[in-house]
This record gives sequence, C-alpha cells and structure tokens, in this order.
Amino acid sequence: MKRKVHHNLLSGYQEGVKKVALLIDPDDFDPNLFGYEKLPFQEKCIDFIFVGGSLLSSNHMQEVVGLVKKHSNVPCVLFPRNSIVIDASADAILFLSLISGRNPEYLIGHHVVSAPIIKRSQLEVLPTGYMLVNSGRATSDSYMSNTTPLPNDKPALAASTAMAGEMLGLQVLYMDTGSGADYPVSPKLIRAVRSVTNVPLIVGGGLNTKERIKSAFDAGADVVVIGAQKNPGLLTEVSDFMHAYRAALNIH
Repeated sequence: MKRKVHHNLLSGYQEGVKKVALLIDPDDFDPNLFGYEKLPFQEKCIDFIFVGGSLLSSNHMQEVVGLVKKHSNVPCVLFPRNSIVIDASADAILFLSLISGRNPEYLIGHHVVSAPIIKRSQLEVLPTGYMLVNSGRATSDSYMSNTTPLPNDKPALAASTAMAGEMLGLQVLYMDTGSGADYPVSPKLIRAVRSVTNVPLIVGGGLNTKERIKSAFDAGADVVVIGAQKNPGLLTEVSDFMHAYRAALNIH
C-alpha cells in the first residue's frame, strides 16, 4: 500500500512547507451550518481533514467521512482520541499512542483490540505519538483518557517524551491542548520538541487566531489543526493568512 498521507506529511516537514488540518468532530457536526454547496473543507488552505473527537457519542462519523470524500480531494484522516472508531472509506488513521500519559489503555490497550479491524480495512496507518499538554483547565481529552497532561512550561519534559516516542518508532508526533482548550501549546514546548526530533510535528488545540497559528509555525510545527465548526469565519481568516504566509516563504 502506498503511504500517500505519510509521504505528504514527511515531504512537508523536509521541505519546510507548513500545512493546515481541519478537525471535524462528528459529535458537533451540523451539515446545515455551511450547507452542502459550501462545505468548510473546500477552502484552499486545508491540506488534511481530521475526523474524530473525544466522545464520539453520535452516529455522524460515517456521514462526515462520506461528505468529505464526496465533496473534496483533501485526504480524510481518522482521529480517534477516545476509542478506536473505524470507517474504512477514509484515507488514513492516526494510530494514536498517548505517550504523555500513563494509562495503559491509551498506550497499547485499545490498539490491541482494534488492530485486526484496521488491518482488514486497508487504511493507511500513521503511528502517532500523542502528547496532551496542559491548557490551564481540564479538557474532555484529559477527562476521557484519565491522564495528567504535560505541563505547558516544562519544555525539557516535553522534549524527552517526544524523543522517547520517536525512538520507539512512532512516525508522527502530535502535541495538543485538547478539544475546547482556551490556550495553545506553548511555543517553547513546540521549539523544544522540534529541536530534538526528526519526524513531522502536528500541533492542535486553542489555535483560533492567525497570530497563534503563526506562532506555532514559527516555533516548528509542520501542521496546525484548527476547528471551525463553531467559528466558520476562522476558515476565511486562516485561508488569507496561509496565502500570505506561503507567499512570504515563496511556497505555493
């Protein structure tokens, strides 16, 4: 199987091309918010669509993946943060190991149960070290995973955690302050992780302004994750920003 999504991530990291992922949480998804004629993932600034959430209590997963595949050529990547929820029609899955926590279910437990299903699905598997970072208050991610996030002011600890993940063979790192976070990952943490690892780095949580997105990119993030379901105007702002940002770097 060709590893198209991983190649996309890796080439972006190696070439310094910054990318944006739009996160759609099926629990919050309202197809009427944008209308089928103008879906949010049609924005030119979007390089990946991540589909998933902390609860996944609704039955909209297949509906969301179906809409992404029908209306867009953007890679659709499953982002199962609570339990492994599979839709084989997606392009890839972030196979998350919560390396910032000490809950064995999120380090290997869920993976053992889901591995045969994923193997049969033919989804491209992206072994990902997921690092949950403290945003100043409890989030649904920390509650559901029953883990303590990494301190947002301890770059050495974050760097050591990321190094361990890479040494274990994880091919992508994902730093996140969690769904609904008020604050993003500190640039100091991003910079510390970027300086000691050689795999694509995804950063999400609290990136709801172009200033925060630029700060994450400048610190070393290769991909930023945004959620625009509750703020559709953010997509236009990010699209304008990415056009200018890539132009400044002479990247198209």
